[in-house]
Amino acid sequence: MDNISKEMAKLAIKALDDKKAEDIRVIDISEVSVVADYFIIADGSNRSQIQALADNVEETLGRAGYALKQVEGYNTANWILMDFNDIIIHIFDKENRLFYNLERIWRDGKDIDPAELA
Repeated sequence: MDNISKEMAKLAIKALDDKKAEDIRVIDISEVSVVADYFIIADGSNRSQIQALADNVEETLGRAGYALKQVEGYNTANWILMDFNDIIIHIFDKENRLFYNLERIWRDGKDIDPAELA
């Protein structure tokens, strides 16, 4: 894992926090997967907020020069997946976050306190 991934994660966490994301979790998956270095997981309370969270992350990382590779689920906004290559951001509604439980699936990764990165 490199400093670029860490910087991207910091910016994403700040962008999520600025729009009042709930229960932001960071999982370092760099030693268990080649998919990315970090998964950032958060949830919002309604469709509008979830889309605003995604918009703010894309805008913040874009201004810093990091391109969004792919986004899925924006229109339905029950689970938005944002792929920035080194980090993958998952923004859920509460129901789908509980259902998919990514924290359990990726429990082999290392939980990172978002405050350590922010």
